[in-house]
Amino acid sequence: MTASAALSLFDIVALRREFPILNQSVNGKTLAFLDSAASSQKPRRVIDCLEEYYRRYNANVHRGIYRLSEEATFAFERARGKVARFINARSQREIVFVRNTTEAINLVARSWGDANLRAGDRILLSIMEHHSNLVPWQMLAQRTGAQLEFLPIDGEGRLALDHLDAQLAGVRLVAITQQSNVLGTINPVAEIARRAHACGALVLVDGAQSVPHMPVDVQALDIDFLAFSGHKMCAPTGIGVLWGRRAILEQMPPFLGGGSMIRVVGLHESTYADVPARFEAGTPAIAEAIALGEAVDFLQEIGMDRISAHERELLGYALERLSEVEGLRVYGPTTTEMRGGAVSFTLDGVHPHDVAAVLDSEGIAVRAGHHCAQPLHAHYDIPATTRASFYLYNIPEEVDRLVAALHKARTLFG
Repeated sequence: MTASAALSLFDIVALRREFPILNQSVNGKTLAFLDSAASSQKPRRVIDCLEEYYRRYNANVHRGIYRLSEEATFAFERARGKVARFINARSQREIVFVRNTTEAINLVARSWGDANLRAGDRILLSIMEHHSNLVPWQMLAQRTGAQLEFLPIDGEGRLALDHLDAQLAGVRLVAITQQSNVLGTINPVAEIARRAHACGALVLVDGAQSVPHMPVDVQALDIDFLAFSGHKMCAPTGIGVLWGRRAILEQMPPFLGGGSMIRVVGLHESTYADVPARFEAGTPAIAEAIALGEAVDFLQEIGMDRISAHERELLGYALERLSEVEGLRVYGPTTTEMRGGAVSFTLDGVHPHDVAAVLDSEGIAVRAGHHCAQPLHAHYDIPATTRASFYLYNIPEEVDRLVAALHKARTLFG
Protein backbone atom coordinates (compact mmCIF):
# COMPACT_ATOMS: atom_id res chain seq x y z
CA MET A 1 0.00 0.00 0.00
CA THR A 2 1.34 3.42 -0.88
CA ALA A 3 1.54 6.17 1.72
CA SER A 4 -1.38 7.97 0.08
CA ALA A 5 -3.72 5.00 -0.28
CA ALA A 6 -5.53 5.56 3.01
CA LEU A 7 -6.19 9.20 2.17
CA SER A 8 -8.88 8.28 -0.34
CA LEU A 9 -11.40 7.58 2.44
CA PHE A 10 -11.67 11.17 3.62
CA ASP A 11 -9.60 14.32 3.56
CA ILE A 12 -7.20 13.36 6.32
CA VAL A 13 -5.09 16.48 5.89
CA ALA A 14 -8.09 18.70 6.57
CA LEU A 15 -9.24 16.38 9.35
CA ARG A 16 -5.91 16.61 11.16
CA ARG A 17 -6.20 20.41 11.20
CA GLU A 18 -9.25 19.95 13.44
CA PHE A 19 -7.00 18.61 16.22
CA PRO A 20 -4.88 21.50 17.56
CA ILE A 21 -2.63 19.27 19.66
CA LEU A 22 -1.27 17.50 16.57
CA ASN A 23 0.26 20.75 15.33
CA GLN A 24 3.25 20.71 17.66
CA SER A 25 6.76 19.33 17.99
CA VAL A 26 8.03 16.89 20.60
CA ASN A 27 11.79 16.63 21.00
CA GLY A 28 12.17 18.63 17.81
CA LYS A 29 9.96 16.26 15.78
CA THR A 30 6.35 16.63 14.66
CA LEU A 31 4.14 14.80 17.13
CA ALA A 32 2.95 11.37 16.01
CA PHE A 33 0.28 10.42 18.52
CA LEU A 34 -0.10 6.63 18.54
CA ASP A 35 -1.77 6.16 21.93
CA SER A 36 -5.45 6.66 21.20
CA ALA A 37 -6.32 3.32 22.82
CA ALA A 38 -5.47 5.06 26.10
CA SER A 39 -7.12 8.40 25.31
CA SER A 40 -7.89 10.09 22.02
CA GLN A 41 -7.18 13.67 21.07
CA LYS A 42 -10.00 16.23 20.86
CA PRO A 43 -11.12 18.23 17.83
CA ARG A 44 -11.39 22.00 18.09
CA ARG A 45 -15.19 21.95 18.05
CA VAL A 46 -15.31 19.74 21.16
CA ILE A 47 -12.87 22.03 22.97
CA ASP A 48 -14.95 25.03 21.89
CA CYS A 49 -18.10 23.31 23.12
CA LEU A 50 -16.60 22.97 26.60
CA GLU A 51 -15.56 26.61 26.59
CA GLU A 52 -18.97 27.77 25.39
CA TYR A 53 -20.75 26.02 28.26
CA TYR A 54 -18.56 27.65 30.90
CA ARG A 55 -18.54 31.01 29.15
CA ARG A 56 -22.21 31.34 28.21
CA TYR A 57 -24.62 29.09 30.14
CA ASN A 58 -22.81 27.50 33.10
CA ALA A 59 -25.55 26.34 35.48
CA ASN A 60 -26.73 23.16 37.17
CA VAL A 61 -29.23 20.95 35.39
CA HIS A 62 -32.74 19.72 36.23
CA ARG A 63 -33.13 22.13 39.14
CA GLY A 64 -33.11 25.80 38.25
CA ILE A 65 -36.22 27.49 36.89
CA TYR A 66 -34.24 30.15 35.09
CA ARG A 67 -32.90 30.55 31.59
CA LEU A 68 -29.28 29.40 32.07
CA SER A 69 -30.30 26.27 33.94
CA GLU A 70 -32.97 25.46 31.39
CA GLU A 71 -30.49 25.89 28.55
CA ALA A 72 -27.94 23.68 30.31
CA THR A 73 -30.58 21.03 30.98
CA PHE A 74 -31.69 21.07 27.35
CA ALA A 75 -28.11 20.66 26.09
CA PHE A 76 -27.36 17.94 28.66
CA GLU A 77 -30.42 15.88 27.75
CA ARG A 78 -29.92 16.52 24.05
CA ALA A 79 -26.48 14.93 24.43
CA ARG A 80 -28.11 11.90 26.03
CA GLY A 81 -30.34 11.60 22.99
CA LYS A 82 -27.36 11.86 20.64
CA VAL A 83 -25.60 9.02 22.45
CA ALA A 84 -28.76 6.89 22.36
CA ARG A 85 -29.04 7.30 18.59
CA PHE A 86 -25.31 6.69 18.14
CA ILE A 87 -25.58 3.15 19.53
CA ASN A 88 -29.21 2.60 18.43
CA ALA A 89 -30.72 2.47 21.91
CA ARG A 90 -34.50 2.24 21.96
CA SER A 91 -34.79 5.18 24.34
CA GLN A 92 -32.50 7.85 25.73
CA ARG A 93 -33.73 6.75 29.15
CA GLU A 94 -31.51 3.70 28.66
CA ILE A 95 -28.45 5.97 28.68
CA VAL A 96 -26.83 6.48 32.08
CA PHE A 97 -24.04 9.05 32.28
CA VAL A 98 -21.09 7.94 34.40
CA ARG A 99 -17.43 8.96 34.60
CA ASN A 100 -15.98 6.21 32.43
CA THR A 101 -16.20 2.55 31.41
CA THR A 102 -14.83 1.49 34.77
CA GLU A 103 -17.62 3.19 36.69
CA ALA A 104 -20.24 1.81 34.32
CA ILE A 105 -19.09 -1.77 34.92
CA ASN A 106 -18.83 -1.21 38.67
CA LEU A 107 -22.40 0.15 38.62
CA VAL A 108 -23.67 -3.09 37.09
CA ALA A 109 -21.58 -5.23 39.45
CA ARG A 110 -22.78 -3.36 42.54
CA SER A 111 -26.40 -2.87 41.54
CA TRP A 112 -27.45 -5.78 39.34
CA GLY A 113 -24.77 -8.13 40.66
CA ASP A 114 -25.40 -7.66 44.38
CA ALA A 115 -29.15 -7.95 43.86
CA ASN A 116 -29.11 -11.03 41.65
CA LEU A 117 -26.06 -13.21 42.23
CA ARG A 118 -25.61 -15.76 45.00
CA ALA A 119 -23.03 -18.36 46.02
CA GLY A 120 -22.44 -20.85 43.23
CA ASP A 121 -23.66 -18.58 40.43
CA ARG A 122 -21.15 -18.24 37.62
CA ILE A 123 -19.79 -15.23 35.71
CA LEU A 124 -18.04 -15.92 32.41
CA LEU A 125 -15.20 -13.60 31.35
CA SER A 126 -12.15 -13.99 29.10
CA ILE A 127 -8.44 -13.87 29.84
CA MET A 128 -8.05 -10.83 27.56
CA GLU A 129 -10.17 -8.53 29.73
CA HIS A 130 -9.01 -5.11 30.86
CA HIS A 131 -8.78 -4.85 34.64
CA SER A 132 -11.94 -2.71 34.53
CA ASN A 133 -13.87 -5.75 33.33
CA LEU A 134 -12.16 -8.12 35.74
CA VAL A 135 -11.59 -6.54 39.15
CA PRO A 136 -15.26 -5.49 39.71
CA TRP A 137 -16.33 -9.11 39.12
CA GLN A 138 -13.61 -10.39 41.43
CA MET A 139 -14.94 -8.06 44.12
CA LEU A 140 -18.51 -9.20 43.40
CA ALA A 141 -17.45 -12.85 43.67
CA GLN A 142 -15.83 -12.14 47.04
CA ARG A 143 -19.03 -10.47 48.29
CA THR A 144 -21.50 -13.05 47.01
CA GLY A 145 -19.65 -16.34 46.62
CA ALA A 146 -20.19 -16.33 42.86
CA GLN A 147 -17.58 -18.08 40.74
CA LEU A 148 -15.54 -16.64 37.86
CA GLU A 149 -14.89 -18.70 34.74
CA PHE A 150 -12.75 -17.68 31.77
CA LEU A 151 -12.83 -18.18 28.02
CA PRO A 152 -9.36 -19.09 26.68
CA ILE A 153 -7.70 -17.70 23.56
CA ASP A 154 -6.04 -19.50 20.67
CA GLY A 155 -2.58 -18.99 19.19
CA GLU A 156 -3.83 -16.04 17.14
CA GLY A 157 -5.19 -14.22 20.18
CA ARG A 158 -8.81 -14.95 19.31
CA LEU A 159 -11.39 -16.33 21.73
CA ALA A 160 -11.57 -20.12 21.66
CA LEU A 161 -15.32 -20.80 21.54
CA ASP A 162 -15.34 -24.53 20.76
CA HIS A 163 -16.66 -25.36 24.23
CA LEU A 164 -18.67 -22.19 24.81
CA ASP A 165 -22.03 -23.92 25.27
CA ALA A 166 -20.58 -26.20 27.95
CA GLN A 167 -18.92 -23.25 29.66
CA LEU A 168 -22.22 -21.37 29.70
CA ALA A 169 -23.90 -23.96 31.93
CA GLY A 170 -24.96 -22.21 35.13
CA VAL A 171 -23.66 -18.84 33.97
CA ARG A 172 -25.76 -15.81 35.01
CA LEU A 173 -23.65 -13.14 33.29
CA VAL A 174 -21.16 -13.00 30.44
CA ALA A 175 -18.90 -9.93 30.62
CA ILE A 176 -16.72 -9.59 27.54
CA THR A 177 -14.75 -6.96 25.69
CA GLN A 178 -15.77 -6.28 22.12
CA GLN A 179 -12.20 -5.34 21.18
CA SER A 180 -9.07 -6.15 23.16
CA ASN A 181 -7.01 -3.13 24.16
CA VAL A 182 -3.84 -5.26 23.87
CA LEU A 183 -4.38 -7.73 21.05
CA GLY A 184 -6.76 -5.67 18.93
CA THR A 185 -8.94 -8.77 18.62
CA ILE A 186 -12.57 -8.00 17.74
CA ASN A 187 -14.71 -10.60 19.45
CA PRO A 188 -17.91 -12.11 17.93
CA VAL A 189 -20.18 -10.46 20.49
CA ALA A 190 -23.44 -11.13 18.65
CA GLU A 191 -22.73 -14.86 18.48
CA ILE A 192 -21.70 -15.00 22.13
CA ALA A 193 -24.84 -13.08 23.13
CA ARG A 194 -27.10 -15.42 21.15
CA ARG A 195 -25.64 -18.49 22.80
CA ALA A 196 -25.55 -16.86 26.25
CA HIS A 197 -29.21 -15.84 26.06
CA ALA A 198 -30.14 -19.38 25.04
CA CYS A 199 -28.67 -20.46 28.38
CA GLY A 200 -30.47 -17.72 30.33
CA ALA A 201 -27.44 -15.48 30.89
CA LEU A 202 -27.22 -11.71 30.50
CA VAL A 203 -24.41 -10.14 28.47
CA LEU A 204 -22.36 -7.07 29.35
CA VAL A 205 -19.98 -5.70 26.73
CA ASP A 206 -16.94 -3.54 27.44
CA GLY A 207 -17.09 -1.20 24.46
CA ALA A 208 -14.25 1.12 25.47
CA GLN A 209 -12.15 0.06 22.46
CA SER A 210 -14.97 -0.59 20.00
CA VAL A 211 -17.49 2.25 20.25
CA PRO A 212 -14.91 4.90 19.20
CA HIS A 213 -13.70 2.90 16.21
CA MET A 214 -16.58 1.04 14.55
CA PRO A 215 -20.36 1.12 14.22
CA VAL A 216 -21.88 -0.40 17.37
CA ASP A 217 -25.59 -1.22 17.35
CA VAL A 218 -26.88 -2.62 20.64
CA GLN A 219 -30.03 -3.97 18.95
CA ALA A 220 -28.07 -5.87 16.31
CA LEU A 221 -25.66 -7.23 18.92
CA ASP A 222 -28.64 -8.19 21.13
CA ILE A 223 -26.74 -7.54 24.36
CA ASP A 224 -27.98 -6.34 27.74
CA PHE A 225 -25.37 -3.80 28.89
CA LEU A 226 -22.76 -1.72 27.06
CA ALA A 227 -20.09 0.39 28.78
CA PHE A 228 -17.83 2.95 27.10
CA SER A 229 -15.83 6.12 27.75
CA GLY A 230 -15.98 9.54 26.13
CA HIS A 231 -12.27 10.27 26.37
CA LYS A 232 -11.44 7.52 23.87
CA MET A 233 -13.87 8.91 21.27
CA CYS A 234 -12.80 12.57 20.92
CA ALA A 235 -14.72 13.73 24.01
CA PRO A 236 -13.33 14.99 27.35
CA THR A 237 -12.26 12.88 30.29
CA GLY A 238 -14.70 12.38 33.15
CA ILE A 239 -17.70 11.29 31.07
CA GLY A 240 -18.75 7.78 30.15
CA VAL A 241 -21.88 5.81 29.36
CA LEU A 242 -23.69 2.77 30.62
CA TRP A 243 -26.40 1.57 28.28
CA GLY A 244 -28.75 -1.07 29.61
CA ARG A 245 -32.05 -2.54 28.55
CA ARG A 246 -34.67 -0.40 30.20
CA ALA A 247 -36.55 -3.35 31.70
CA ILE A 248 -33.35 -4.50 33.40
CA LEU A 249 -32.33 -1.02 34.58
CA GLU A 250 -35.76 -0.46 36.11
CA GLN A 251 -35.31 -3.55 38.30
CA MET A 252 -31.88 -2.48 39.55
CA PRO A 253 -31.42 -0.66 42.89
CA PRO A 254 -29.41 2.59 43.06
CA PHE A 255 -25.65 2.48 43.02
CA LEU A 256 -25.03 5.77 44.87
CA GLY A 257 -27.33 7.78 47.12
CA GLY A 258 -27.80 11.54 47.28
CA GLY A 259 -29.31 14.37 45.31
CA SER A 260 -31.02 13.94 41.95
CA MET A 261 -31.55 10.18 42.25
CA ILE A 262 -34.52 10.45 44.61
CA ARG A 263 -38.27 10.89 44.38
CA VAL A 264 -39.24 11.47 48.02
CA VAL A 265 -36.85 11.69 51.00
CA GLY A 266 -37.84 11.26 54.63
CA LEU A 267 -35.70 11.04 57.74
CA HIS A 268 -35.69 7.25 57.76
CA GLU A 269 -36.34 6.18 54.17
CA SER A 270 -36.51 7.40 50.61
CA THR A 271 -38.02 6.44 47.30
CA TYR A 272 -35.99 6.63 44.13
CA ALA A 273 -36.30 8.34 40.79
CA ASP A 274 -36.95 6.57 37.51
CA VAL A 275 -34.04 5.58 35.30
CA PRO A 276 -31.66 7.01 34.31
CA ALA A 277 -31.80 9.59 37.14
CA ARG A 278 -31.77 6.77 39.69
CA PHE A 279 -28.15 6.07 38.76
CA GLU A 280 -26.96 9.69 38.42
CA ALA A 281 -26.58 10.87 42.00
CA GLY A 282 -25.30 14.40 42.60
CA THR A 283 -24.26 17.07 40.12
CA PRO A 284 -23.23 15.32 36.90
CA ALA A 285 -20.38 16.13 34.54
CA ILE A 286 -22.54 18.62 32.65
CA ALA A 287 -19.98 20.26 30.38
CA GLU A 288 -18.35 16.91 29.62
CA ALA A 289 -21.67 15.27 28.70
CA ILE A 290 -22.56 18.13 26.37
CA ALA A 291 -19.11 17.89 24.78
CA LEU A 292 -19.59 14.13 24.40
CA GLY A 293 -22.68 14.92 22.36
CA GLU A 294 -20.58 17.22 20.20
CA ALA A 295 -17.99 14.47 19.74
CA VAL A 296 -20.74 12.08 18.67
CA ASP A 297 -21.86 14.62 16.06
CA PHE A 298 -18.27 14.93 14.84
CA LEU A 299 -17.80 11.17 14.48
CA GLN A 300 -21.15 10.67 12.78
CA GLU A 301 -20.48 13.45 10.28
CA ILE A 302 -17.32 11.62 9.24
CA GLY A 303 -19.06 8.24 9.38
CA MET A 304 -18.16 5.33 11.61
CA ASP A 305 -17.93 3.00 8.61
CA ARG A 306 -15.35 5.31 7.03
CA ILE A 307 -13.41 5.63 10.28
CA SER A 308 -13.33 1.84 10.65
CA ALA A 309 -12.22 1.37 7.04
CA HIS A 310 -9.47 3.98 7.39
CA GLU A 311 -8.12 2.32 10.53
CA ARG A 312 -8.26 -1.13 8.94
CA GLU A 313 -6.29 0.10 5.93
CA LEU A 314 -3.77 1.80 8.20
CA LEU A 315 -3.54 -1.34 10.35
CA GLY A 316 -2.78 -3.49 7.31
CA TYR A 317 0.02 -1.14 6.34
CA ALA A 318 1.37 -1.17 9.91
CA LEU A 319 1.39 -4.97 10.17
CA GLU A 320 3.20 -5.16 6.83
CA ARG A 321 5.84 -2.61 7.81
CA LEU A 322 6.36 -3.96 11.33
CA SER A 323 7.16 -7.38 9.89
CA GLU A 324 10.34 -5.79 8.48
CA VAL A 325 11.75 -5.16 11.98
CA GLU A 326 14.04 -8.00 13.01
CA GLY A 327 13.21 -9.48 16.40
CA LEU A 328 9.81 -7.81 16.68
CA ARG A 329 6.79 -9.90 17.69
CA VAL A 330 3.25 -8.61 17.30
CA TYR A 331 0.66 -10.11 19.64
CA GLY A 332 -2.83 -10.89 18.43
CA PRO A 333 -4.28 -11.69 15.00
CA THR A 334 -1.80 -11.36 12.16
CA THR A 335 -4.38 -10.12 9.64
CA THR A 336 -6.81 -7.20 9.64
CA GLU A 337 -9.84 -9.49 9.63
CA MET A 338 -11.66 -9.03 12.96
CA ARG A 339 -8.80 -6.94 14.32
CA GLY A 340 -8.73 -3.31 15.44
CA GLY A 341 -5.94 -0.76 15.43
CA ALA A 342 -4.23 -1.53 18.76
CA VAL A 343 -0.89 -3.21 18.00
CA SER A 344 1.12 -4.52 20.96
CA PHE A 345 4.59 -5.90 20.40
CA THR A 346 7.93 -6.82 21.94
CA LEU A 347 11.40 -6.26 20.52
CA ASP A 348 14.00 -8.89 21.34
CA GLY A 349 16.57 -7.67 23.84
CA VAL A 350 14.90 -4.31 24.47
CA HIS A 351 12.56 -3.61 27.38
CA PRO A 352 9.19 -2.17 26.25
CA HIS A 353 9.78 0.93 28.37
CA ASP A 354 13.10 1.52 26.62
CA VAL A 355 11.39 1.09 23.25
CA ALA A 356 8.83 3.72 24.25
CA ALA A 357 11.58 6.09 25.40
CA VAL A 358 13.38 5.81 22.07
CA LEU A 359 10.11 6.41 20.21
CA ASP A 360 9.43 9.47 22.38
CA SER A 361 12.85 10.86 21.43
CA GLU A 362 11.57 10.71 17.84
CA GLY A 363 8.32 12.52 18.71
CA ILE A 364 6.24 9.33 18.69
CA ALA A 365 3.82 8.76 21.58
CA VAL A 366 3.05 5.12 22.40
CA ARG A 367 2.16 3.20 25.55
CA ALA A 368 4.41 0.68 27.31
CA GLY A 369 3.45 -1.61 30.19
CA HIS A 370 0.80 -4.25 30.86
CA HIS A 371 -2.01 -1.94 29.65
CA CYS A 372 -4.24 -2.91 32.59
CA ALA A 373 -4.25 -6.50 31.34
CA GLN A 374 -1.82 -8.33 33.59
CA PRO A 375 -3.45 -11.79 33.29
CA LEU A 376 -3.19 -11.59 29.50
CA HIS A 377 0.49 -10.69 29.68
CA ALA A 378 1.01 -13.53 32.16
CA HIS A 379 -0.58 -15.86 29.59
CA TYR A 380 2.16 -14.87 27.15
CA ASP A 381 4.78 -15.03 29.93
CA ILE A 382 5.87 -11.43 29.41
CA PRO A 383 5.77 -8.53 31.90
CA ALA A 384 4.93 -5.83 29.37
CA THR A 385 4.53 -4.84 25.73
CA THR A 386 4.85 -1.66 23.73
CA ARG A 387 1.57 -0.62 22.11
CA ALA A 388 0.96 1.62 19.13
CA SER A 389 -2.71 2.39 18.56
CA PHE A 390 -4.31 4.19 15.64
CA TYR A 391 -7.33 6.42 15.20
CA LEU A 392 -9.04 8.47 12.51
CA TYR A 393 -6.33 11.18 12.49
CA ASN A 394 -3.32 8.89 11.97
CA ILE A 395 -1.55 8.59 8.60
CA PRO A 396 0.78 6.09 6.91
CA GLU A 397 3.76 8.43 7.29
CA GLU A 398 3.45 8.00 11.06
CA VAL A 399 3.71 4.24 10.61
CA ASP A 400 6.88 4.79 8.58
CA ARG A 401 8.31 6.93 11.41
CA LEU A 402 7.38 4.24 13.94
CA VAL A 403 9.22 1.56 11.99
CA ALA A 404 12.29 3.76 11.47
CA ALA A 405 12.40 4.49 15.22
CA LEU A 406 12.14 0.78 16.03
CA HIS A 407 15.15 0.13 13.80
CA LYS A 408 16.94 2.84 15.77
CA ALA A 409 16.01 1.15 19.05
CA ARG A 410 17.46 -2.13 17.82
CA THR A 411 20.69 -0.35 16.88
CA LEU A 412 20.94 1.47 20.21
CA PHE A 413 20.39 -1.65 22.31
CA GLY A 414 21.85 -4.19 19.90
